Amino acid sequence: MARLFLVRHGNTEYNSNRRFAGANSDIELTELGREQVKRLRNRLADETIDFAYSSDLKRALTTAQITVGERNIEIMLCPELREMDYGEAEGLTFDQIKERHPDVADSIRSFSLQLTFPGGECFDRFCERTCTFLDRLEAHDPERSVLVVAHGGPIRTLICRLLDMDLKHWRQLRIDNASLTIINTYPSRNAIVNVLNDTSHLKGVEH
Repeated sequence: MARLFLVRHGNTEYNSNRRFAGANSDIELTELGREQVKRLRNRLADETIDFAYSSDLKRALTTAQITVGERNIEIMLCPELREMDYGEAEGLTFDQIKERHPDVADSIRSFSLQLTFPGGECFDRFCERTCTFLDRLEAHDPERSVLVVAHGGPIRTLICRLLDMDLKHWRQLRIDNASLTIINTYPSRNAIVNVLNDTSHLKGVEH
């Protein structure tokens, strides 16, 4: 059995302002985000982590570095774990997308699996790219524990794939900043969710 700790990065300015932060928005954590991640690090202090993977964007990598703490393990950077490429919608709020790209806003609202951002990725391609990450896990001893730090979209995608869920349920999964999801995986490709979107460690911290 392998244990996966799936972690979304801490708060960023774009999160606070409800802006679309995708693959090409390489922004830092806010002070709130750093405090959230420190709480997460404490939450995982007694857990064994054998390997650590992170999206190569700053907000995820900083989250991984803080979470790993003093453990003597290398954080392996994974571009495939980047958030979706929002193209011309990068940095916009939903209201701005409605104004500039009403057809895209309609697809977001209805959550069409054919959703495509102008100048960016289509949803299917994003999911295909994200799921290539699972090939990395195949190389590990199945008894190892793995930390995976990424973004809301990729984490939802990995959960759907690991649980053999239809991607139409993707949007029904809530993944908050600095949240923890724990999944046990088995050689038979079965997976069991132990914890989903846990933010109990953030009690008393705005999120």
